[in-house]
Amino acid sequence: MNQVRWEPFASFENMLGRMPTLLRWRGAPDVDGDTRLEWSPSVDISESDQEYLIRAELPAVKKEDVHITFEDGMLTLCGERRQKTEEKKEKFHRVESFYGKFSRSFTLPENVDSGAIRAESKDGIVTVHVPKTKTEAKNAKEIRIQ
Repeated sequence: MNQVRWEPFASFENMLGRMPTLLRWRGAPDVDGDTRLEWSPSVDISESDQEYLIRAELPAVKKEDVHITFEDGMLTLCGERRQKTEEKKEKFHRVESFYGKFSRSFTLPENVDSGAIRAESKDGIVTVHVPKTKTEAKNAKEIRIQ
């Protein structure tokens, strides 16, 4: 008989390792009242001296199926990843890909040039470039006590 060392937190660590994926799902009632799952793409936001960069992971999403809008200081990225039709020759045993509609919204700071926002898609990553406007350096003003 072989002895197996018991790891009390192994399954807990496994669950925590999957948390980012699990947290991107949320239930929503379907037309029939059933709960369907929606997904949200992972997004990285960074900043340089000239612009903010928003990078969304959207593999297998056509750029025609992605819509980006900017209104009242809010940038919204929405679209849909469509599921491929099942081939008659293929029998799926497991599908872990996320399909369906998605939407992510981000409040942008006031110092953005909304007319120069542009987006590009490469290797399954949609990158939104949000240029900053040039702001005058604000000088401190001393207030005298009377």
